[in-house]
Amino acid sequence: MPPNDAGASSARRHQHWEAIYEQKTPTEVSWYQREPSASLKWIEQRGMPPDAAVLDVGGGTSMLVDALLARGYTDTTMLDISAAALDTSRRRLGLLARVKWVPADLLTWQPVATYDLWHDRAVFHLIVTPGDRHRYLQALRAAVLPGAMAILGTFAADGPERCSGLPVARYGPHELAAILGGLEAPQWQAA
Repeated sequence: MPPNDAGASSARRHQHWEAIYEQKTPTEVSWYQREPSASLKWIEQRGMPPDAAVLDVGGGTSMLVDALLARGYTDTTMLDISAAALDTSRRRLGLLARVKWVPADLLTWQPVATYDLWHDRAVFHLIVTPGDRHRYLQALRAAVLPGAMAILGTFAADGPERCSGLPVARYGPHELAAILGGLEAPQWQAA
């Protein structure tokens, strides 16, 4: 994709998500979870220590950051394309919350740090083109430390075909494994 097209795509994604978060409260979006229990279970089962560097991509107004802070996690970064979403989370947590807020398009983002945990509960299924999947995986590889854990939540092969008015990619375990092929062997666990 030529650079101008990539910039235009990023601007469209940004406008779409800003509109969503400016028009709806956090509890009005279809992906709202008061308690992110599945993500917390995976993090706790893997023994992720509280000083681990955690990156929540597409974290928006997710309650995961609240739960991590409550459990003593001290190095949490929230990345989302919507500054409005991050502002909502920042206001909810207060000024004293020790969180790094990164308003950026994941597909054009260049990490300046590395992480022990990459958490994505709501972005990967919105990545529908091979070029965008490639950019997603580049960001993932650049951002995680060797031996890091990645949690990716996606729509199953029989899941919805759209989310927030956008087409989605749906995956079974084998399709997802093929796409993630260059990464270490995943451990599959259904939510």
